[in-house]
Amino acid sequence: MRPALFRRLPIAVLLGALAPGAQAQTPLPGAPGSPVSGPGACVGIATPLERLACYDRALGRRSATDPAPGENPLAVPETVRPLANAPADAAPAAALAEQLPAAGAAGGLRGVHGPSGGLISDPILSAEVTPFDDRWELTPAAKRGTWVLRPYKPVYLLPAFYTKTPNRQPTSPNPANQVGSPEPYDRMEAKFQLSLKTKAWENIFGDNGDLWIGYTQSSRWQVYNGNISRPFRETNYEPEAMLVFRTNYRLLGWNGRLASVSFNHQSNGRSDPWSRSWNRVIGSVGFEKGDWNLLVRGWYRVPEQARTNDNPDISDYMGRGDLLLVRRWGGHVFSLGLRHSLRPSHSHGSAEFDWGFPISGNLRGHLQVFSGYGESMIDYNYKSTYYGLGISLVEW
Repeated sequence: MRPALFRRLPIAVLLGALAPGAQAQTPLPGAPGSPVSGPGACVGIATPLERLACYDRALGRRSATDPAPGENPLAVPETVRPLANAPADAAPAAALAEQLPAAGAAGGLRGVHGPSGGLISDPILSAEVTPFDDRWELTPAAKRGTWVLRPYKPVYLLPAFYTKTPNRQPTSPNPANQVGSPEPYDRMEAKFQLSLKTKAWENIFGDNGDLWIGYTQSSRWQVYNGNISRPFRETNYEPEAMLVFRTNYRLLGWNGRLASVSFNHQSNGRSDPWSRSWNRVIGSVGFEKGDWNLLVRGWYRVPEQARTNDNPDISDYMGRGDLLLVRRWGGHVFSLGLRHSLRPSHSHGSAEFDWGFPISGNLRGHLQVFSGYGESMIDYNYKSTYYGLGISLVEW
């Protein structure tokens, strides 16, 4: 029988090794004090379980592998016990997939458990890149760096764009912007839109806040009107700079994914009396819910001198805010845009419905219906209904 001293020696050695200060502690990736903190520190971790735990530490959330208060920290958690007991030749990925919670029809890591025990969406941990992630690079997995051309608004060509009542004599409260005689425009024309953006500055505030530069151009072309040499009736130019922030909160069942502030210039680039333009500061918030996206915007028009103001009452017709609702379903993309003046005394607005439907590969058919004020800048105070049909390369 060994003396009591030798029986207690292994216990003393173990306690000494676990005591604070017995050895230098290196902060875990993603934790405060680590050389690289925040969610960005977790991107390079190859093991799925370790990467998940890193994101939990970075976001201040207790992961499924962390011990609960009062629980033995040396105990193997229930969620990973099958991995610890699995034979050496077992497939780790298969065992991990069976133990981690999965949500959504497509499977995969799609959420984490909230305070009530229910599964809530966590886009930062999601294995699937959502449409907002893809368009605005909100998560580490969606980042593509700076100065890479990306899609912005839909890109389409509508060879058929028809209205029963074309605006042949545009007007404005400014006498210098009143067209003197009507133009012989046809009811049928073509319309096309080009739109792109690029990220100029990434992670301005820590690991959040990206500066984007965007440009959109849309044209209405009297291509079938040979009597007046097939002119472009109206082209609108819209450059803008956008500061976009990633968000993560819940509101009425929707996931708040982004918030942004932007400076927007929109004009038709023409001289008087055809000139129309305005500058706006726009604030927006974006939400996701399954296959639905919602973007809500409000804006402030930058004041201009009365003498040079092409369209003094444009806010009463083209609005002070809008919303865009998008639904994706089986390869189809439906969108509804609503715009309003937000003034009871000058209640004007518009609605636009777009439907992108698959044809072949990335080529889609595109149907557009617009009704209200401001289909283009020259028509800002003119009410019309347009029907368009054509093809598209990019949808919402």
